[in-house]
Amino acid sequence: MAGKKKSRPVVTGLVLLALVGTSGYLTVELRKQEDPGITEVRNVGVLEGGRSTGAPEGKTTWSRLENPARSVLRGADGQIKAVFTDGARTATLTGPARTFQEPASTASKVSTTDWVRLMPEPWTKGAENKKWFQDWYAEYKDSKEDDIFAFAFQYVAGAPDKKDEQGVVYAGDANFGPLNTTGAEGGDLRLEQSDFYDYLQVPYPFRDGTVGQPESTRARSIDCSGFIRMVLGYRARFPLMSSDTSGDGLPRTANGMARSKVGADILPLSGISAKDRPAAIDQLQPGDLVFFKLDTRTGQRLDHVGMVLGHDTEGHLIFVSSREEVNGPTIGDVGGVSRLDGNGYYAKTLRSAKRL
Repeated sequence: MAGKKKSRPVVTGLVLLALVGTSGYLTVELRKQEDPGITEVRNVGVLEGGRSTGAPEGKTTWSRLENPARSVLRGADGQIKAVFTDGARTATLTGPARTFQEPASTASKVSTTDWVRLMPEPWTKGAENKKWFQDWYAEYKDSKEDDIFAFAFQYVAGAPDKKDEQGVVYAGDANFGPLNTTGAEGGDLRLEQSDFYDYLQVPYPFRDGTVGQPESTRARSIDCSGFIRMVLGYRARFPLMSSDTSGDGLPRTANGMARSKVGADILPLSGISAKDRPAAIDQLQPGDLVFFKLDTRTGQRLDHVGMVLGHDTEGHLIFVSSREEVNGPTIGDVGGVSRLDGNGYYAKTLRSAKRL
């Protein structure tokens, strides 16, 4: 029931292999192993800038970069203070160092000075001169208030419950979805289609007049796109669509998000086959949404979405997403390491990326 924390079942290797054999779908060895010849790890693009030239002592400077079009703010020391991408509302600010880790399912640790926040309007060239931006930046440039990454990690295994004034549990250890009890051949272990309001167990009125009605069996559950909608929509207040086709804002599914016009395309979608894997990922930066093609059963649809977190202590580019195998949000290794570089399961199935 809502408000009660659900423990995540521990699945041994033998049991998992048995489940895989039953489903005829998941290929555990493919997800666990990486092919030889891992590609060179690339920097996270714009956040690895050097000192700008011609900057007056004691003053900040703005510059414009392309691919994608963006504005970069540097301090008097020439180091990047913030990055703002045309058409996107997410901004990456430099702040105090933090370390994100999930010891229950991975040894990876991501130590970062990147803080990702949502601006009130999409960025456009010259917006640094607008009052809305100046007011927003003055409030958040040195803020330690929870950002999008902090929100995301409030749903991983062991995260403590948080309640609002009405007593609704809005954060805490989340499941991916309820167990699939149909017994259908080729069926998944857990059911998809748990949105953020299922986790909350409260009806949610969308702007198109539709009201999302939670299912009691999906309490404390959010699938991959439901997790992104919880973090960016319900928590950070980005507008949400009730489906992939109704209203405006962030669509319901990974496929809808990837193919929508919202935000800025960082790695444009060219197709869903293996040959359509992006050739390079150096344009990605923390907070970007990444989209994958994992399942042949979904036809032309992209079927998984995550969020770029940053480089781990071993130099791999890590993302966070809600997954069936871990039963919830994770940066873990169960079902495939959460790396975007190299030739692991998720790296090979990456197809596009968007900056919201």
